[in-house]
Amino acid sequence: MARAPLELGTWGRVWVSPVGPARKGKATSYRARAMYRDFDGVTREVVAKARTRSAAEASLLTKLRQRAAARHGGSLKSTDRFSVAAELWFDQINEMVEDGRRSPGTRETYRRKLDSHVLPALADVRLAEISTPLVDSVIQSVKKRVGPPTAKLTRTVISGVLSLAVRNGAISANPVRDVGSIPARPKRRPRALDEEERTAWFAMLAADPRAVAADLPDLTAFLLATGVRIGEALGLLWAEVDLGVGEVEITHQVTRIKGEGLVRIGTKSVAGERVLKVPSSCLAMLERRWAEGVRPDEPVFCDALGNFRDPNNVRRDLRQARSPFGSRARGQLGVALAQARRSTRRSRSDVAEALAWPKTRIELIESGRVRLDDDQVLTLIDLYKLRGSSRAEIVTLAQEAAEPSEADALAWITSHSFRKTTATILDDAGQSARQIADQLGHARPSLTQDVYMGRRSKNPAAAAALDAAIENDVRDSKSDHFPDQSRDPRVAPETDTSPDLQ
Repeated sequence: MARAPLELGTWGRVWVSPVGPARKGKATSYRARAMYRDFDGVTREVVAKARTRSAAEASLLTKLRQRAAARHGGSLKSTDRFSVAAELWFDQINEMVEDGRRSPGTRETYRRKLDSHVLPALADVRLAEISTPLVDSVIQSVKKRVGPPTAKLTRTVISGVLSLAVRNGAISANPVRDVGSIPARPKRRPRALDEEERTAWFAMLAADPRAVAADLPDLTAFLLATGVRIGEALGLLWAEVDLGVGEVEITHQVTRIKGEGLVRIGTKSVAGERVLKVPSSCLAMLERRWAEGVRPDEPVFCDALGNFRDPNNVRRDLRQARSPFGSRARGQLGVALAQARRSTRRSRSDVAEALAWPKTRIELIESGRVRLDDDQVLTLIDLYKLRGSSRAEIVTLAQEAAEPSEADALAWITSHSFRKTTATILDDAGQSARQIADQLGHARPSLTQDVYMGRRSKNPAAAAALDAAIENDVRDSKSDHFPDQSRDPRVAPETDTSPDLQ
């Protein structure tokens, strides 16, 4: 039976033999050799020489390993830690950002997931030790602690790192490939503001001095009129506004990048670069702002000094505007909970992390801007280990604060709600998915349909069309069975007894 061939990049037994003239019966040099199967499938002899037997063997093994690594073309080995591969992968992400193939926001998202969830679980694990069950347990743990969206991003990061390891020859296959899917329904269905809600929103902004000072009425009117992202609206310069024809050119966005601060960069994708026609009401608003005196190189929605505004700060202003103080009881409850938190020496971030809540939620709770249910209040006071009269006082406040407020009806609104509202209005007007995707700057109309169109009825004309068709079918069937519609179908027709004229 023929001997099985060596695997690619491996070698067989190492032979060491003396060479050269011997002195006093002892060899002066040694030759080590082994048969190595190269990556073209050909087996070749590899040789190394040294003055001693052990040195010759060590030199040969070093040469064989270097040959295998060089032919693999990679800088990673199976014995390297996951953290080493992760940093190499992130270097590639940085290169993609510099080349414009990835956005800085994507880079920041990957970095956060890498530092918060991936490296704490896998940093010291050798690449050869990473298996599908191990990766699956890490991802499922993140899903349970934080949620499905974060688990999906964690899976993406791990897969990217291990794909790099595969390309470098450190492992033969990516274990993430066989990890189970992460089914998850969206947290909320696409929801758009109806006409009544839009009227209530602008009325609430007009009555809120802080919202007016933050320039939210004009900004949200522009978001509704164009459907642009909040970073794109804040990155718009007056030089990109043509008041004569009523158009704006979207080419950039403003974002905050760690280590760099607030920067103006290109749009999220090539599809994001677009020229939009603005409605007459929006055009009138822009003309009014232009008449107040601005510079062409100044942002349309700037801060008090004429500089770019931070999208994170604007989102905070929107959160505060959508959640005004609901009642005096909510304010008192927030103060009491803040005092309880400080007594435990916990920061707002610590509490949010412990409960897997958004970081901003604790701030909104303590400022009396959100309505809490009984379970949420109990969760907080259990975390703060309140007992006795302190616990009873907060429970009583929570019952009073739970009373509904007019502001609760708009508490669901986010900066993206205006974008979804624009898509829904255009959809109701008969625009195609491709046209709406072009307005929003999407490359794929399917994304626009699935995520941004907040239609409660998927096809409102379907019922009318089906009703008309079924009505015709019923009428036709009656005509077939009862040709004489003037005769009552419940009365049997009379028998014709007249003679046959033929």
